[in-house]
Parts: sequence; structure tokens; C-alpha cells
Amino acid sequence: MAKITTIVAKLRHNPRAARFAELVRVCDAYFGEPRQKGTSHRVYRTPWSGDPRVNIQDAKGMAKAYQVRQVLKAIDKLEGNE
Repeated sequence: MAKITTIVAKLRHNPRAARFAELVRVCDAYFGEPRQKGTSHRVYRTPWSGDPRVNIQDAKGMAKAYQVRQVLKAIDKLEGNE
């Protein structure tokens, strides 16, 4: 998971320069297999109630910055840092 933590640090430093493939690797590591992945969107379940999903979208090979921030917020919540 050392490689994943390196990617997460890179995402925290600059969410606008995130590649979609890197965000997929991070989400797979933290949230498991996506519920949906046949389209341009990937939807991941989270273990808490409320809004129990993380949605990411491929935008020409890049991840959208607001979705990267949502993933980072979900990771912080999962790790108990929020």
C-alpha cells in the first residue's frame, strides 16, 4: 500500500493534475470493487450511512478536481481523520 499512499499524497498536493487511472487505483484500494464501472463513471460504496457512495468520472484521461477532493474526504473519514 506504500505506492497508494504516494498517490494519495500526490492527489492531496494537486487535485487538478490527477489522472483517472491513479484515482481508480486509490478507490479500489480503499473502497474495493466499484458497484458500477461499465460507463465513464465508477461508483464505489462506503461503509457509512447517509451518502454511502463515491462517484468518479473519466474526463479524457484525467479525474475531475471536485471528485478527487470528495475521494480524499471519504478516505479521511474512513481513516478517522475527520
